[in-house]
Amino acid sequence: MEAAAEPGNLAGVRHIILVLSGKGGVGKSTISTELALALRHAGKKVGILDVDLCGPSIPRMLGAQGRAVHQCDRGWAPVFLDREQSISLMSVGFLLEKPDEAVVWRGPKKNALIKQFVSDVAWGELDYLVVDTPPGTSDEHMATIEALRPYQPLGALVVTTPQAVSVGDVRRELTFCRKTGLRVMGIVENMSGFTCPHCAECTSVFSRGGGEELAQLAGVPFLGSVPLDPALMRTLEEGHHFIQEFPGSPAFAALTSIAQKILDATPACLP
Repeated sequence: MEAAAEPGNLAGVRHIILVLSGKGGVGKSTISTELALALRHAGKKVGILDVDLCGPSIPRMLGAQGRAVHQCDRGWAPVFLDREQSISLMSVGFLLEKPDEAVVWRGPKKNALIKQFVSDVAWGELDYLVVDTPPGTSDEHMATIEALRPYQPLGALVVTTPQAVSVGDVRRELTFCRKTGLRVMGIVENMSGFTCPHCAECTSVFSRGGGEELAQLAGVPFLGSVPLDPALMRTLEEGHHFIQEFPGSPAFAALTSIAQKILDATPACLP
């Protein structure tokens, strides 16, 4: 029997989604960021919890580098990214004195910070909390899942690229989800071809279709393919909001479609 969640800072969070990847470099943090922005575009109030402690890249992706985290009467106040406070972020990147400072911590200290993030960040009312995890299956993943388990996460979104080596690592990630009892909401294939900025033709730079084939073999939903898009890469580098600025992009269509599938997969009894 799962432990009941104690009232606390996650009490106002309706749905929690973990974003996982079998290996680094597949664009997991990109998908986490753009999924959160796409859910906000759909009218939802969204938080992002960045527990990729050794590679906290989301503050830069959202133009929030250098912002400060403040204490409030319920713990840490997350960094709000818009005037309406409809999207918020907590990351270890806000706690470092310098943005290029390395996090050289052993497992127990990392796990303690993850648990503190889960218990002490005052999110307020959220429709979705997107949790960006480190690559692979490590102590940090176990600490994250165990800390969140009482709040019954909606599930995990697993990110891969089309190449066979990445797809093979995702098989192990799916096994990890089964062993920990974490529902797999679906697989996203990132970097699925290159979209030309001039003619909009999509060319398969790597291979194509590995993520969809794996989803079929594993019996889990395939949520979609996101192409390499120069506009997306540029907005991430500059900290701009791709979803707002490039609604005509193929990557926009892919990302908003993935977000809609997440919305559709949310149980009706959990509005």
